[in-house]
Amino acid sequence: MSWSRLPAAELAVLEILWRVGQATIRQLTDELYPGGSTSDYATVQKLIERLEGKGGVWRDRSGFAHQFCPAVERSEVLDQQLRDVAERLCEGSLTPLLMHLVQGARLSKGDRDQLRQLLDQPAPRSKRKPNL
Repeated sequence: MSWSRLPAAELAVLEILWRVGQATIRQLTDELYPGGSTSDYATVQKLIERLEGKGGVWRDRSGFAHQFCPAVERSEVLDQQLRDVAERLCEGSLTPLLMHLVQGARLSKGDRDQLRQLLDQPAPRSKRKPNL
């Protein structure tokens, strides 16, 4: 599944699930729409159905109120979203995007040290077989 064009409303549901681990539709509605109405509940129910259809959440049907958990990692969504931005704005290269983010951010010494360590690590080997 491609997570690069995830609608903001679906992403908001995933953000809650990543933070809390699991939630019912009522709990998600209360978080997204404090004091929400029946139509807000129906909106969240539809968002959950879409995410479930995409494989982004899974449903635990063991209790009276179904619980929903994230089935996709935040890092996978982040990776695909950043790659989509790089493709659209930077001819597919992540370098200009990363340079812009680093130059515009106020990074702490600890953040800079972590980035240096990451850059100094050898690149992971590709699992693909070379084209012969």
